Amino acid sequence: MRCMIVPAGRSVSAYVTYGDECLGIVGPFGVASPWWADVEPVVAHLRDTLGVPVVVLRLVDVDGGVSPRGGHVTYHAEAFARPGPALEETTCDGLNEPQAGRSAWATTTGVRAALQWADDELTALGRAPSGEAEQVKTWNLSALFRLPTITQPVWLKLTPGFAAHEPAVIDLVASVDPGLVPAVVASDLANRRMLLETVPGEDCWDASPELIRTTLTRWVAAQAALAAQPALAAQANLAGVPDRRPQQLTAGLQQLLDGEAGRDLDDAELAEARQLATRLPDLIDELNSCGLPLTLVHGDFHPGNWRVDGGEATLIDFADAYFGHPAFDGERLREFVEPGRRQPVVDAWCTAWMAQMPSSHPARALAIARPLQALSGAVLYQMFLDHIEVSERRYHASDPVAGIRDAIMAARELI
Repeated sequence: MRCMIVPAGRSVSAYVTYGDECLGIVGPFGVASPWWADVEPVVAHLRDTLGVPVVVLRLVDVDGGVSPRGGHVTYHAEAFARPGPALEETTCDGLNEPQAGRSAWATTTGVRAALQWADDELTALGRAPSGEAEQVKTWNLSALFRLPTITQPVWLKLTPGFAAHEPAVIDLVASVDPGLVPAVVASDLANRRMLLETVPGEDCWDASPELIRTTLTRWVAAQAALAAQPALAAQANLAGVPDRRPQQLTAGLQQLLDGEAGRDLDDAELAEARQLATRLPDLIDELNSCGLPLTLVHGDFHPGNWRVDGGEATLIDFADAYFGHPAFDGERLREFVEPGRRQPVVDAWCTAWMAQMPSSHPARALAIARPLQALSGAVLYQMFLDHIEVSERRYHASDPVAGIRDAIMAARELI
């Protein structure tokens, strides 16, 4: 198992508040991790500097860098007690003012409420927290905390409304393969938060071919088992799992081309994209004729969302999961790995599905899925942009157009 090499880190400044009070600013200071959403080292520096518990609420601004890493990043941080050291004075005008699309955990009251909920749930379960919550990640799509308890640590994950189905998805997967997913300790659907058992090990961004093969085989078996349940579509609908069957891409692409993404394409690209839109019904019909069942799709199926501790992988981060075509997961993984390592992914995915559905045509399905999965990603990224606050749009602003361009390129190669 190898881990992905990432470039050098970023510099950071943080406005610090204590409730409605502006305490000042810390920084600039450097951290080793380049990723904007990786706030664990930022919190560690602020805690050491201020001597009190601190959380990062949200990203305020970025100077330089390339999304989603590098440059000089400015955050809004909240102190949970009044610090002893004096901070450099500054004004925090508008920092706490409500903004459309702001995540609940990106507010002073919201993050405190979430941590209190976790404390109450764990205490009721006889697993009271044994120390301070450790913030790992925060951005517009989730916030993640590690909570030490008197038994073993748990994760607190917070998500936006469009990802509230994650606990239900995990339960669906656990119904056919409990060891493939982390156990849900507690969930609060109304407020989009859940507690998960910590999965030991590390994320493997660059998995070995053998790990990819074994994980693919196991995930495909789980998808096939779920697809065999006659009421899966209805069950997924009741659980709030989005229905993203391929046929919905026709309307989705049209909305993209009529909106801001279409305005960012040049005339030739827009014309080719509209031509692709006319081909979509035939491509979708051919995909559906390949003999693979509609089922639960992970939505972001790559080794960065696998945890490994010397054995089989555990899948995490089902926030993008939906009911749809499994070839989209296969294509997501194929495009994620380096070009020279893609054929073994294709072979492993096709072998896994042939074992489950001997009369199917997975190789053809995967080929057709290349432009369709790129379009599906573009539609999803636009949905993110439509539901997050302005300062966070830099994470995804170029993604819908990039997805359309990728789909055009893939469609040119499709015979």
